[in-house]
Amino acid sequence: MAMVCLSDFEAYAKKYLPKIAWDYFAAGADDCTTRDENILAYKRIRFRPRMLRDVSVMDIRTKILGSEISFPVGIAPTGFHQLAWPDGEKSTARAARAMNTCYIASTYSTCTLEEISAAAPGGLRWFQLYVHRNRAASQQLVQRAEALGFQGLVLTADLPYTGKRRDDVRNGFRLPSHMKVKNLEGAFEVCKMSPLDPSVTWNDVYWLRSLTRLPIIIKGILTREDAELAVRHGVQGIIVSNHGGRQLDEGPATIDALVEVVEAVQGRVEVYVDGGIRKGSDVLKALALGAKCVFIGRPALWGLAYKGEEGLQDVLRILQDEFRLSMALAGCASVSEIGQHLVQFSKL
Repeated sequence: MAMVCLSDFEAYAKKYLPKIAWDYFAAGADDCTTRDENILAYKRIRFRPRMLRDVSVMDIRTKILGSEISFPVGIAPTGFHQLAWPDGEKSTARAARAMNTCYIASTYSTCTLEEISAAAPGGLRWFQLYVHRNRAASQQLVQRAEALGFQGLVLTADLPYTGKRRDDVRNGFRLPSHMKVKNLEGAFEVCKMSPLDPSVTWNDVYWLRSLTRLPIIIKGILTREDAELAVRHGVQGIIVSNHGGRQLDEGPATIDALVEVVEAVQGRVEVYVDGGIRKGSDVLKALALGAKCVFIGRPALWGLAYKGEEGLQDVLRILQDEFRLSMALAGCASVSEIGQHLVQFSKL
């Protein structure tokens, strides 16, 4: 079958992944309202394309925190890539480097930071951190990431506890015995409860800043109030995210929350968005509403499930081609020409 769009990869992954792995990747919290709304919200946004603009030469490059990427789509942090492909996060890192974009490696990787780094030397990588009760383990992870050349630290803020994902509960989800959360091996053997630290507050941003020179990006912001607090606490970036609808159900779709966050920060920090991006035109809508870049989660896993590194490159290439075409048809020759004038919210 020709893989023409991202939903082709989704269908392939659903058919060929073990049910327990598919259910884990696909899961949303509770009724999955927010997970599904992330996608539906893009369909309510309409373009206002401009005509007779010279789009014979297109420039789709952009910069995030000073690093140039080939187009404004990066790979969001997701856990347990070996559930999708045997080489796991090593394949993800190689695909991101081949496509010259940013990969955010998860704390919950099934490869070590060292393995990820060695798989794709010179690639643009950020490290996503969950703060754990064992603060020494979290500190060590941050310092390992910096020493290995990761270029940003992404603090996930929306997971003091894990959301209720019903299929995982029904399936009794756990990693197969041959897979490990490699970066945390040995760190939590004495911990009888969830290793996540639910006492984390804004003050812990200062603690992280004391540990590293890396720029800090905070992931999981959905409101004006928290966006303002993020700026006040000196972060360099915000990822508007609801964890793919896996945490608090019936919160806002991320593309809807993006508008509020962008308005609040007034250009003082870079703003990115994840959740629900399935087409190149979705990327264009997100940039028109003020995102500097988008990050994809589940579609990256579908690409891995299809053909590992090659499949993920295919997913990124399709998004890249669709984004370039959408830009041209909307009358934009470069990313700098994209603005809010390009979109309107549907009255439907």
